Amino acid sequence: MIAHLSGILAFRGTKHLIINVGGVGYKVSVSLETSKTLPKKGEAVELFTHLAVRETSLDLFGFATMSELEMFEMLIGISGIGPRSALGILSVAPLDSLKRAIASGEIVYLTKISGIGRKTAEKIMLELKDKLGGIDGVIISSEESDALDALISLGYNAREARDALHKLPRDLESIDQKIKEALKILGGGRS
Repeated sequence: MIAHLSGILAFRGTKHLIINVGGVGYKVSVSLETSKTLPKKGEAVELFTHLAVRETSLDLFGFATMSELEMFEMLIGISGIGPRSALGILSVAPLDSLKRAIASGEIVYLTKISGIGRKTAEKIMLELKDKLGGIDGVIISSEESDALDALISLGYNAREARDALHKLPRDLESIDQKIKEALKILGGGRS
């Protein structure tokens, strides 16, 4: 099994890349979060990997951190979630936000993913909630959840809304304050 790759980034696409390791190019599918951390073409890159073996293919999935790989492996351990769906789930939000959402039962995070319906999202929440329950800071407040819903209803996508809420100072108490400050962040500081 290929568990780690270290080489030169030969090609960088939106969903996959090619890493040259000793003259051999490995095609590796990556999440959006891992893609953000990659160096420029021609520079050194290291990824933790998971090799998915099927009857007709061998697919390599790469991750910038061991935590992201572990989450991927937890997701594919759930019946009905394949490697591509797991990669899609990991691309929805930063890993800590995703863990918070799963631990608090926020189905909206998962139902936005193509191929993940309400039943599958509930199954993921149920199976992973206990595994993620012990993580510090995982529980999300109902105010944050309501603020997220409000930002989405205003036309922002879930990812940018979550990112804006994640940047807010922790001392904001009301939903109105959180939404107002998040809108400033989303608008580039414009009031």
